[in-house]
Amino acid sequence: MADDRRFVAALDVGTTGVRCLLFDAHGTRVAGAYRELVVHNPEPGRVEQDPRELVQRSIDVIHEALRASTVRPRQLVALGLTNQRETVLAWDKASLEPLYPAIGWQDRRSAERCEQLRTQGHAEGIRGRTGLPCDPYFSAPKLQWLLEHVEGLSGAVRAGNAVLGTVDSWLLDSLCGVHLTDVTNASRTQLLDLRELRWAPDLGNLFGVPLDALPEIRPSLSSFGTTKRPVLGIEVPVAAVLGDQQASLLGHGCLEPGPAKSTWGTGAFLLTNTGTDPVISANGLVSTVAYSGSDLAPRYALEGSIFSAGACLQWLRDGLGLLERISESEELAFSIPSTEGVYFVPALVGLGAPYWDPSARGTILGMTHKTGRAHLVRAALEAIAFRTHDVLSALEHDTGHTPAELRVDGGAAVNRFLCQFQSDISGVPVVRARETETTALGAALAAGWAKGFWSAEEVAQLAGAGSERFAPCMPSGHAAHRLEKWTQAVERARGWEAGPS
Repeated sequence: MADDRRFVAALDVGTTGVRCLLFDAHGTRVAGAYRELVVHNPEPGRVEQDPRELVQRSIDVIHEALRASTVRPRQLVALGLTNQRETVLAWDKASLEPLYPAIGWQDRRSAERCEQLRTQGHAEGIRGRTGLPCDPYFSAPKLQWLLEHVEGLSGAVRAGNAVLGTVDSWLLDSLCGVHLTDVTNASRTQLLDLRELRWAPDLGNLFGVPLDALPEIRPSLSSFGTTKRPVLGIEVPVAAVLGDQQASLLGHGCLEPGPAKSTWGTGAFLLTNTGTDPVISANGLVSTVAYSGSDLAPRYALEGSIFSAGACLQWLRDGLGLLERISESEELAFSIPSTEGVYFVPALVGLGAPYWDPSARGTILGMTHKTGRAHLVRAALEAIAFRTHDVLSALEHDTGHTPAELRVDGGAAVNRFLCQFQSDISGVPVVRARETETTALGAALAAGWAKGFWSAEEVAQLAGAGSERFAPCMPSGHAAHRLEKWTQAVERARGWEAGPS
């Protein structure tokens, strides 16, 4: 086992917050810090963030985590970075001045461009090369929008004065002074050839994105430079970079094909490791890179992305005032025996996998004069489980087998009602992670693995420990009836924006 006097840091830059956790040689969290991030919605369907805030909050939590512990900077073996994916930025190459707000992964402003590409017959070619459907969720159409709508940006990029990237590359440039990305983040852009793991010139031309403005691609577990003392105040090698869901997959110990994991955060993301060959889904999932290393063959994954999960509960709290605290949702859900036929389809920003319908909109069905606060809250929790089951079912069709268990993490995983209902409706055991911040754990394990602090065997032992197991107890006939009604509800929500106003 590794040296007890050394530690690994993980920086997790999500959508609504930034977290730094410190782990000891046994993979145990010893300290941490968290800061919220502001998400702006300047217009319906638009999601933006302040690039400077992403950097400043990252610096803040690293220092706060160190102050909350006895760990000294010289004891840090490495830092692992994990981040929200698909979000794009543009910045001045020399000054690192942001040239526009970060366009978030939930942003739908490029929906028209994606529809145009589908109409022109490019969708299958894009999916075949990148493993991704033609949807505004991914980075390339957002980058095209930036180049076409931000005054002077296209010229600055072509002159070599401005660069483009995702959140990981923005942070690496800001903290380390390097313009780099890793294969997991690159695999979410629609600009990476999934098999060659290189930027694809024809895709760059299709989206009008100059590839020389994009960061250099490196394996996930490799050297990404050292933090600059003038910026962060300390020098720490960055030894791993992974998209947040890939980091969570590693944190759950899914190093080989078999188990599946779902992270219930702002959105929900279900992944399974498919081994050394990409699997192109025939059922609405995406093929993506799970991780790679300098001396480690790339591993691939199948993924289903759900745009609204915890965001549903946030909306009930902030938009409708039905909750003072999201933690109240568990007690409310258990306070009634059922939703009395109420179904909530959480298409607040369209539907992701396996439907890929940006025109779908949030829908509540089945209400009567008896419908109350608890029914709506329970329906929202059930909706997260139903959407997760949609993806799990697609995964079963693509792989030909049902995962032995579903490993879960994320903020909503603390909700016992959700974990039990997920197990009931899907008919598989649900295992809640011991380390609730599995994404940060995965980033730390990757960084320690890359630096030789842990071996591959030790990483497998430290990852994936479960704290609680939920077994299905709902009669299969009742579960089938609930799923049939859910399917009807989803069909009512689809195509709404395309219809009359």
